[in-house]
Amino acid sequence: MIQVEGVAEVTDGTFDAEVLGASLPVLVEFTADWCGPCRQLAPVLGAIAAEEGDRIKIVQIDVDRNPGITSRYAVLSMPTLMVFRSGEPVKSMVGARPKRRLLQELEEVLPAAV
Repeated sequence: MIQVEGVAEVTDGTFDAEVLGASLPVLVEFTADWCGPCRQLAPVLGAIAAEEGDRIKIVQIDVDRNPGITSRYAVLSMPTLMVFRSGEPVKSMVGARPKRRLLQELEEVLPAAV
């Protein structure tokens, strides 16, 4: 899996605690080693994690090694980005996108900046 600074990896075993139990909203990237757009998205997620780490937690999950969570949320395309808040999915996006566009799409689910 593509390692990105500031973006933690979750698994079928840690997903509920790390994502559903998080106090901040969590952006989950469903990714795979063979996914070209996922590689394009990696630096974007790293930059957002560095800039917005106080408002959102960003994690990634490898769909090939974690089929349980992947099927639980009916993820079929990579990359799929899902935002979870208070243990519930509140937004889903499919495909890579530039940083500015992703930040705009996340704005409605992020807490106000302090």
